[in-house]
Amino acid sequence: MLKADKEKVVAELAERLRTAQTLIVADYRGLTMTDIDRLRTQLLEHGARFSVVKNTLTRRAAEAAGIEPLLALLEGPTAIAFLDADGDPVAVAKALSETARTTRVLTVRGGILDGKPIGEDEVKSLATLPPADQLRAQLAGALAAPLTTVVGLFTAPLRDLVGVLEARIEQLQEQGEAVPEPEVAAEEPAAEAEPEPEPEPEAEPEPEEPETQGEES
Repeated sequence: MLKADKEKVVAELAERLRTAQTLIVADYRGLTMTDIDRLRTQLLEHGARFSVVKNTLTRRAAEAAGIEPLLALLEGPTAIAFLDADGDPVAVAKALSETARTTRVLTVRGGILDGKPIGEDEVKSLATLPPADQLRAQLAGALAAPLTTVVGLFTAPLRDLVGVLEARIEQLQEQGEAVPEPEVAAEEPAAEAEPEPEPEPEAEPEPEEPETQGEES
């Protein structure tokens, strides 16, 4: 590749890294072209572009874009799923995890979620979350519940769960979607206590008639 072409690729990659708040990095070694095309089509449906990249050029692009955490993920054959602003990170993580399970060759390394670095375990935890619509409904109850209850809702470790929930809430708010408030059942007004009946006055005893003494004869 000519130097001018390399500079163009680096510039384009750097721009994509700057604009993509969320991306997931994977090792595609062992995937066939059919597998890659199938995965690429599937990810497009969820708002992500799956691109095979050269590590040397991607490192330069990451340095130019100031995405330092990405450098540690660029080892071996690398492909990156770049999410659009309206992409669904949960669906993308599920698609990558399912491909890794079925092909037994794709390996997810980690990525960036809403500008914050995440590792392989965080991506796996993200893939275990429910679909976006169901997640919104569950968030209503989860956000108002104690942390011990929240942990029971998902299989993710607590540290991963909190980060994922926070990131998902921020994403919904940035997209202008309101996070639903938990429904609270309206309390029925307490029934007014019926006044106790006043005790009936006790009947006064009738006065006894004095005994009439018989007249002496």
